[in-house]
Amino acid sequence: MLDDIFDDASGDVAIGDLGGAVEKYRRCVQLDPDFFDGWHALGMALMKLGRFDEAIEAGKRAVELRPNDQIGWTSLSLFYNRTGNIKEAEAAGTKAKILSWGGKVAKE
Repeated sequence: MLDDIFDDASGDVAIGDLGGAVEKYRRCVQLDPDFFDGWHALGMALMKLGRFDEAIEAGKRAVELRPNDQIGWTSLSLFYNRTGNIKEAEAAGTKAKILSWGGKVAKE
C-alpha cells in the first residue's frame, strides 16, 4: 500500500501535479514516519511549489532518519539556499561533501 501511494505521488510529479504529489507523500510519511524516501520526495515537491519552510522541515526529518545519506544533505542545502539561509545551506552542503568523500557525519 505504501509503495503504491508513493508510486502514485511520483506519477503526479511526472505530470506536473505537485499538489497531488505533496498530499500523497504526506500520506506516506503518516503511514510510516520513518520512510526516508517519502520525506525526501515530500521536501523536493514542496520546494518545487515554493513552500521552502515546509521543504526544510521535511528535509530535516529525512537527514534525521539517514544522517549519512549524501542526497538528503544535498537536498536540505538546496532548500535552505532557496530561502536565503546561506549559513545553514553551507553547513548542510559541507556534510554532503564529507559523505561524497566517503566520510561519515554520524556513527552508525
